[in-house]
Amino acid sequence: MRPIFLSWQFWALLSAAFAALTAIFAKIGIESINSDFATFIRTCVILCVLAAILIGTGQWQPLGSVSGRSYIFLVLSGLATGASWICYFRALKLGDAARVAPLDKLSVVLVAVFGAAFLGERLLLPNWIGVAFIAAGAVLVAYKG
Repeated sequence: MRPIFLSWQFWALLSAAFAALTAIFAKIGIESINSDFATFIRTCVILCVLAAILIGTGQWQPLGSVSGRSYIFLVLSGLATGASWICYFRALKLGDAARVAPLDKLSVVLVAVFGAAFLGERLLLPNWIGVAFIAAGAVLVAYKG
């Protein structure tokens, strides 16, 4: 049996925990500043931490070792991430973290749909039922009656 820290499930759950903390910390942090400026500060922190990790672990790669195709899709991913963060922080500025975060997590539903449509990934019926439950749950948690 391999160690748990080598499983994708471990890292996915850790990601979820950090995403939850992101929402809480961000909601508190943007109380008195513009949400776009808050996103800028967050991005600077992420850049510094990632640079330290890459240098500290010896994982830095020469920029020429990356293919043109990879650059194109990583740039597109970066643009999508930036747009997502800007929208997320604006939503947090205007709404409750407990309602904003679940709607943001509808990205899980969209990833399943896009993965099937564009990447040819196949989900079984139980998987699609789970995706539907995620969608329904996100909408119900965000509902303010």
